[in-house]
Parts: sequence; C-alpha cells; structure tokens
Amino acid sequence: MPAAPASFLDPALLAKISDLALLARTVVDGFMHGQHRSMRKGSSMDFAQHRSYQPGDDLRRIDWRVFGRTDRFYVKEYEADTNASVIFALDSSASMDFGSGPVTKYDYGRFLIASLAWLSQHQGDRVGLATFVGDLVDVVPASTRHLQLLLHTLGRSRATGVGNLTNAIDKLTHLTSRPGIAVLVTDCYESPEALGKAVASLRMRGHDVIIFHLIDSAERDFPFTAATTFEDAESGARLPLRPEDLRAKYKALVEAHHAALTTKLIGAGADYVRVETDKPLDVALHAYLDRRLARSRVR
Repeated sequence: MPAAPASFLDPALLAKISDLALLARTVVDGFMHGQHRSMRKGSSMDFAQHRSYQPGDDLRRIDWRVFGRTDRFYVKEYEADTNASVIFALDSSASMDFGSGPVTKYDYGRFLIASLAWLSQHQGDRVGLATFVGDLVDVVPASTRHLQLLLHTLGRSRATGVGNLTNAIDKLTHLTSRPGIAVLVTDCYESPEALGKAVASLRMRGHDVIIFHLIDSAERDFPFTAATTFEDAESGARLPLRPEDLRAKYKALVEAHHAALTTKLIGAGADYVRVETDKPLDVALHAYLDRRLARSRVR
C-alpha cells in the first residue's frame, strides 16, 4: 500500500480540524489512498466456517452432523459473524494532557481513536468507546450505530485525574461478553508487571488486545537545560532539578521501562505499539489494520 500524503496524517495539521468526524474521514481516506478494500466476506446468510462451541453460543447453531462424525460440538459461523466488536479505550488521566509540541498525547489519542473507529465502522465492525482514569468514565457500548455517539463523546472528553490503568482494564473485561478487539491508547505510566497481568486477564476472556503507547518527544529525549521545578501532572508533587545532572539516568530508566513493557505485554499476548506523538499516524494505523486483517483470516 503506498504511503498516504503527509498532510493527511500529520498531527500538527490535524489539530486545526475541530470536527472529529471530518478529521477521521480525512485521515482514513488519505491513508487508504484509493485502495480501500472491505474486510467483510459477504452477507450474513452465507456460511463461512465452523468453530468450537463456547458457553453462551446459540444452541440452534450447533452442527449436529459434524457432532455425529466427531463427537465434538461445533457451531456454524456466518459471514457477518466474522465482523468484530471493537472497544477503544482512551486513558484520560492528567498525564495524557502533556504535549511539548502542538499536540498533546490526549489529542493525539483522540485523533487516533476517531480514525480507527471510522475505519472499523466502514468495515462493518461494531465500535464502542471507554474513557478511563482510575475507573471507567464514559462508556459507549459497541454497536454498528454508535460511531457518531463515539465521536461526540471523544470530542467532549478531557484528561484529568489520577490514573489507574490496571483497574480500568479489569473493568474493561466486563463491558462485553462477546470476544472482540480491545484497543487501548495510553501513555503506559503503570508497572509493566501489573499491566501485563491485567492484559493477560483480558486475553483470557478471548479478546485480541492492541496497546498504543503514546510518547511525547520531550518524555523520550528530556531536552530541558535550565534548572527548574518539575511538577507531577497527577499527584501535584513538585521537585526542583538540574536536568543536565539527571538526563543520562532519566533516559536509561525510560529505556528500561519501555523494554519491560515490551516483554510483559507481548508475553501476555498483546500487540504492543509505541507511537511518538510528533510523528504521522501511519504507524498506528498500519499496526491496527494488520491486526484486524490477521483476525479476520483466523476467524
């Protein structure tokens, strides 16, 4: 797939678009660049495949002929069943409101989710949203009819409060009983071990999990030079520092944190994608599309 023109994906330029629906359509149209191809196989009346019976499945879909041959329960899955329920979860804690450039992590996250939801909706998926801090804040249930409600909720949401990512993920596991795709957009200020366990719990309920880890360039490079007082965005704690004395140690700790996140989250079965908020959205869009295509082939 050819690269989309940078103007469609540059977060600084996207920040000038106030309408999230227009922004999402602009990003998706530019990204697909005329090569939009539906992931849907056909109508819901067309048989697609068999899969193993799971508790809660409609008993009327059991294929008794297959049971007679194999002594195992399988259900018939139709084409519409291959479409997914996608829950987008946005970290709304105060740390997400940071941005050293024209776009904060929170704005970038909203741009990303709006674009992915637009793409998913037009592929026939059910889309939903959860914003969270220490607990879930706003919830839009997954539906083929909820795109506009999702975009409206995103548009009025704000980043504030003290985050608790693992608690929010635990609550997320109970939003839907049907396995689907959970897309988490967060700055990952959480213990990698605790986060890995929370994601493993979500995976055990049958969900595919994609985590987009948003990183501002200042968090990555620590470019500060003058002695100043730094304030924790969530706790309000203030600490006077001389950046040149701590830069090497800071960058080493950040790299260690990212390495631990990679190990724990991939080990838990998630797709883990680091996204720098001064870069175009194409890395995140490609990662999501690759996972969505892989899932449609498996199912």
